[in-house]
Amino acid sequence: MTRPRLFARRLSLLAVAAAAAVSLAGCSLLGSTFGGDSTPRGDDGQVIEQNDSADVFTIRVGDCLNDASASDEVTQVPLVPCSEPHDSEVYASIILTGDSFPGNDAVIAEADDACFERFEEFVGIPYLDSIYDFSYYFPTEGSWANGDREILCVIYDPAGQKLTGSLAGIAR
Repeated sequence: MTRPRLFARRLSLLAVAAAAAVSLAGCSLLGSTFGGDSTPRGDDGQVIEQNDSADVFTIRVGDCLNDASASDEVTQVPLVPCSEPHDSEVYASIILTGDSFPGNDAVIAEADDACFERFEEFVGIPYLDSIYDFSYYFPTEGSWANGDREILCVIYDPAGQKLTGSLAGIAR
């Protein structure tokens, strides 16, 4: 049985992350546990062909997603080549430690801090100066019990505009 993960869309830097949380799924750590990655990838690991139902546990840093309409808990997410229009891009991975699930509030706080810290390095300017926003995938209690410890940070346009290409170093 696949264990879903949570995904949070940030409303603003000051928004309470828990209020923005939407259940979703996604982690590359558990791909082999839950069936592996069947998404066609090039030698560099980049998605080369759209997969509308990729296992959420196969998402990797550098992947581009069409996940804007996702809600509640899901087990699949649309992956697309970054050269095609997409909703978000995975820009960082943070691995949590510990045997016991620390609770949603603690995981959300860690995701908020870690994704904020890594934003400037990826985009090239501070988060507060950027037109883009970030969000994250994070473990649920159920996925934690199966070894999921990964937070995946994603960048997106809060105006809802589709992205084309990577936002690495975009400085906007």
